[in-house]
Amino acid sequence: MRSLSYPLAGAVALLLASPPPAAGDGAVLGGQAVRTAEAPWTVALASRERFGAARSGQFCGGVLVGPRTVLTAAHCLSRDVLGVDVSEARDLKVIVGRDDLRSASGTEMELRDTWVNPGFDSASNAGDVAVLTLKEQVNRARLIPMAQRGDAAYRPGTPATVYGWGDTVGNGTYSETLRAAQVLVLDDALCESAYPGSTEGVYQRSSMLCAGMEDGGRDACQGDSGGPLVAQGKLVGLVSWGSGCGQPGHPGVYTRISSVAALVPDHGTEGAVVPPSKPPEPPAPPQQPHPPAVQAPPAARPAVRTPTAQAPVSAAVAPVGRQGAGAAPGRPW
Repeated sequence: MRSLSYPLAGAVALLLASPPPAAGDGAVLGGQAVRTAEAPWTVALASRERFGAARSGQFCGGVLVGPRTVLTAAHCLSRDVLGVDVSEARDLKVIVGRDDLRSASGTEMELRDTWVNPGFDSASNAGDVAVLTLKEQVNRARLIPMAQRGDAAYRPGTPATVYGWGDTVGNGTYSETLRAAQVLVLDDALCESAYPGSTEGVYQRSSMLCAGMEDGGRDACQGDSGGPLVAQGKLVGLVSWGSGCGQPGHPGVYTRISSVAALVPDHGTEGAVVPPSKPPEPPAPPQQPHPPAVQAPPAARPAVRTPTAQAPVSAAVAPVGRQGAGAAPGRPW
């Protein structure tokens, strides 16, 4: 996975097992520095208690899709990454509008609720999505619409951009500033060939999206997990997993937004930006009005597993996965 992990000893061991990265000039590999004002929907997940004060405690990315709703990767909130159950990560925050993680710019926002997809399969990496609910609203100008099923943004060959504060070269060197890399949405067949099924994961076109460059060089990496892949002004993917970073023949694998967008109304809050996938139907004839439908209450959120708590780290811990510090080949990011 492409997140940072806990603890440091495990991160180092996984880093040594990782394949060397392809050449790149920035985190997200092959990217360049951008300002959060250029991608205001891009946010950082942070916990100083779990990952130390350096870089504001950032370990994953996320995306604003509603005034109080952030999407991220399910594996970012796993015990493997946090070292404790997400309910015990007491200082988990979402950082909005912070270009440089060493600064105090932007806003650190507290969470009202978290929902981790109970259907997430850590063996295949399918269903890699979680919904965070903020205590306070953000300005709707920061939101990005989610591309629905059948949207042209998912077509192979479509230019896309991935954003994050993750590993810059694939060796545990994490960016202190937000970066972006230009990639392409790739044919599902490329990722099916690269990831047919092993300890790395299994590419499933129904719930995953293939993106990168066929020759490598531009990609997400550790620390970018949960961050946005944007095409044609819409959110099409969340950074999820892959083999190495920027490796030829091993594109990045993203959670396909069209496969999880329907979960947002049930587990987020009102106001998510969801563009229609087709023109609206004409209004019904007025001669036979119908009484208003009774809206069912939202589905109950399943409880998250609560393993034995671990002691919090007292020093900065390198991120692992396409969360944080280098993970094993095929790790989810």
